[in-house]
Amino acid sequence: MTAAPNQSSALFNEQSTAAHRANDSAPRTASVEPPTKPIRPSAYALLGNPNTGKTTLFNRLCGARAKTANFPGSTVEARIGNCDGVQVTDLPGIYGLNLDRPESRLCSDYLAGRVRVGRAPQALLVVADATNLPRNLIFASQALQQGLPAVIALNMTDLAQRRGLTIDVHQLSEYLGCPVVSICARSGEGVEDLIKAMREPVLSTADFPDPKGPANAAARWANGVVAQSVGGDHAVGLSRGAAAADTFTDRLDAAFTHPFLGVLVFAAVMVALFYTIFTLATVPMDLIDLLFEHLSNWVHAGFAGLQNRFGWNLVDGPLHNLLIDGVIGGIAGTVVFLPQICLLFFLITLLEDTGYLARASFVMDRLLRRFGLPGQAFVPMLSAHACAIPAIMSARLIPDQRDRVATIFVMPFLSCSARLPVYVLLISVLFAGQALWAGVAFAGCYLLGGIAALMTALLFRRTILKGPARPMVLELPTYKLPSLRTALFTSLDRAVTFLRKAGTVIVGICMLLWWLSAYPQAPAGGQSPSLIAAQSIADPGPVAGDATSQLTHSFAGRLGKAIEPVFSPLGYDWQLSIGVLTSFAAREVFVSTMSVLFAGTDDTEDQAVLDRIRSATRDDGSPVFTKSTAASLLVFYVLAMQCLPTLAVTRRETGSWKWAGLQLGYMTLVAYIAALLARSILLWIGVA
Repeated sequence: MTAAPNQSSALFNEQSTAAHRANDSAPRTASVEPPTKPIRPSAYALLGNPNTGKTTLFNRLCGARAKTANFPGSTVEARIGNCDGVQVTDLPGIYGLNLDRPESRLCSDYLAGRVRVGRAPQALLVVADATNLPRNLIFASQALQQGLPAVIALNMTDLAQRRGLTIDVHQLSEYLGCPVVSICARSGEGVEDLIKAMREPVLSTADFPDPKGPANAAARWANGVVAQSVGGDHAVGLSRGAAAADTFTDRLDAAFTHPFLGVLVFAAVMVALFYTIFTLATVPMDLIDLLFEHLSNWVHAGFAGLQNRFGWNLVDGPLHNLLIDGVIGGIAGTVVFLPQICLLFFLITLLEDTGYLARASFVMDRLLRRFGLPGQAFVPMLSAHACAIPAIMSARLIPDQRDRVATIFVMPFLSCSARLPVYVLLISVLFAGQALWAGVAFAGCYLLGGIAALMTALLFRRTILKGPARPMVLELPTYKLPSLRTALFTSLDRAVTFLRKAGTVIVGICMLLWWLSAYPQAPAGGQSPSLIAAQSIADPGPVAGDATSQLTHSFAGRLGKAIEPVFSPLGYDWQLSIGVLTSFAAREVFVSTMSVLFAGTDDTEDQAVLDRIRSATRDDGSPVFTKSTAASLLVFYVLAMQCLPTLAVTRRETGSWKWAGLQLGYMTLVAYIAALLARSILLWIGVA
């Protein structure tokens, strides 16, 4: 229980008086050496509680001169930038350096020199929220006892002033024993003064509570400092450990966290979010497709020009096909994800910066906790309906490691936009001319994926990810205008991280699948070796020749025939098995593969081509797509991990191929069993 303000002040004054008496009674030397000029530090560690504006300040200090790095042996990130010739390392936001949390342990180890990311820190820059000083001062006292000189950045002072608080930064600096600079990171006010102060940080010798001692002692100390340093209408309430009062904020919180109204508000916000993503991302994605199509045509024209000039057979050569179909196609398939990724992180950062996202997580925590997932998992789960890759990346918002891994593991169950072409094809086979039932089946695909995700999370949190369910410790931050600068830099950082790390793996996978499909070349009269350029990740141009002959002759075709016995219980022949195999590059490749196989073209937009796919027959004249086979395929594609790029991102985010391999094996097994059951039930009731 927190002491009353006057008691806290009296206790603080008593402690301060005792400290001054101790200093007065200390032995004095006959002469005092002049102080040496402080050495300017070359590396700062940026520390602070979550929601203090730490990232906004980092972007203000370092801007685009920043990169993201992982702590060795973990997926916890730190951003490293340069400000005024000094390295600044933005560490994860934490509530305490001595807490039993991965982020807290890593920050403590980094400050103690036990782990290294960038240069070792020589000084600390601690960010404190001026509207919630008591809790922030407790953290600052822990940081100042790490044995490094420090500067305190008192952020959000504009909000504090609007709430009637007057903070004496000089008095606060005396109590903390180091410079305290008042700033507003969002507008940039005071940042130049902060940079000047960072040139001469001070090693604090103030008398702080023991960071490993009772929490009540630290709270009494912090409340005492606030009582002596803060004035204004709400200073008394602040000294009792409460954030600065704001009745408008209270009214908003009552609506946003209401069990019923809060869910409706959240649903409306999420619908608007993903409508914006689906609408706006289409334009840049189409432009990317067009750009790589022109690039492919330009490279092809260059090879053709060299062939005409020198008489070399270059157009059908392996270098031509590797560049166009493997390299350009693979890069196109990677870069095409960028608009969704950038837009998703931009919008989520804006929502987080306003303070709303914390309220939304609080509302959804009630439902998702029943399945072993935290409330923070809901935003990644919703974004997975656009693409699992940015959804998995956004799971970094989840603080607990087990919760984060469980969320990442179930993301691919949720139907992404890449599945839509497959759904359209197979549902049109099942319910041709039956619009109502087709719509029900479409909704059923999304429902089935959602149920599979939740039940898998429940299973794993009770088995291999078993552990004590951590309550969602959540601070409701103050509402404020979002920083467009922070959102832009966050989006840029995530895009660069995706391209540099996950993208390189994705391109390699695409090139491998291209090679399997392009070689060995079909005998004379068959297709040119570029086989599946058209049906794979990018579409550089029309396919010439007999694509079916090349596909049958290739390693991919041979693998299809080899694995046909595995898929025959599901009703798939070798041709459908090839489709399942090639679609590991991306699910939508299944439709293109079927187009090449049964229509000899990659044009999946032509209705006549789709009709030929639906009416395709096997060698014995029986239809390839029976209703039972189409239903089996539909269930399989809802549940299977048919996306190797997603596996690469899972490995990246979990830090291990173990989870990616388990994800692939588990989802494939679930999909196989469910598809087998679907076909068996239909055959049992007489639907062939």
